[in-house]
Amino acid sequence: MIEWRPTEKNNVEVLNETIDLYRYFDATKQAEFFFECVEETVNKTLPEEVEYIKKYDLLNNFIKNYIDMPDKLVDLLIRFLVQNGGALSKRSRNKEFEKLTDLEIRAIEHKYAEIFT
Repeated sequence: MIEWRPTEKNNVEVLNETIDLYRYFDATKQAEFFFECVEETVNKTLPEEVEYIKKYDLLNNFIKNYIDMPDKLVDLLIRFLVQNGGALSKRSRNKEFEKLTDLEIRAIEHKYAEIFT
């Protein structure tokens, strides 16, 4: 429907009238999809994120009051707990958190279960 030819600068030159092809573009499907995305974000994603942040803050405060640990390590600990369903893996116990005692780990895991479930 569009007549064209290449230009010397490797571009395209349109040779016929094409305005009717674009004048009444129907973006109904795109608008509906965008609305559904916004609706899901507002009604589902944001409330879930706010709930997670509240729980994260509770656990974060517990850990900081229970053990003297740098913020980055507390964040890593919480991420490991979330990824592993509330239990600290053997690898992370022996590596990143080797200084924690079994009693401290159990207390943190218990608090995680209390807050996140």
